[in-house]
Amino acid sequence: MGANEDQEMELEALRSIYEGDESFRELSPVSFQYRIGEDGDPKAFLIEISWTETYPQTPPVISMNAFFNNTISSAVKQSILAKLQEAVEVNLGTAMTYTLFEYAKDNKEQFMENHHPGNSTPTPIANIVSVEAPSTAPSSKKKDKKEQLSKAQKRKLADKTDHKGELPRGWNWVDVVKHIGSSSVLHFT
Repeated sequence: MGANEDQEMELEALRSIYEGDESFRELSPVSFQYRIGEDGDPKAFLIEISWTETYPQTPPVISMNAFFNNTISSAVKQSILAKLQEAVEVNLGTAMTYTLFEYAKDNKEQFMENHHPGNSTPTPIANIVSVEAPSTAPSSKKKDKKEQLSKAQKRKLADKTDHKGELPRGWNWVDVVKHIGSSSVLHFT
C-alpha cells in the first residue's frame, strides 16, 4: 500500500475511534489535536500531530505550540516531545497517531512531573493586557455616548423606518411636492 492509502485508512480509523470524544479535534485530514487531561486540569496539555506526504514511512510533525499549552514551560514541552519522538522511532512505518495519543494519555503524570502550574509564564502577558486595557477603555466609552439614543429618539426612528431600519421609498417626497406647489402657480383654462 502507498502512503496515501495508509493515511486514508488511518484517518477513517481515527474518525471512528474518537467519534464523540471532546478531547480529539481533526484540524484537517492530515492534522489532529488531542487534549491530554480533563477540562480544568492544570496539568492538561494539547498535542498536535500533522502527517507529512510520506507518513507513516517518515515521522509525523509533533507540536505543542498551541495556545492551550502557554502555561507549560518550554523545558517540559521539550521533554514531552523527546519522549514522543522515541515512540515515533519505535512505530515508524506503521500508523501511529492513535498510539502516540494513547502513549501520552498513559504517561501524562510522568510527562508533567516537572510542571508546576503555580509558576505559569503568561503572567507577563496578563500584565501587558492589563496595561493596554485602560488606554482602550476611554475611547470605547466615547463611542458608547455617541451611539446611545433616548427612548423617544428610538421610537421616532422606528416610526420612520421599515423593519430593516431603512427609510421607505419616497419618505421625503411630500416636502418636494409642497415646495414645487408653492413656488409655481398652475392655471387651467
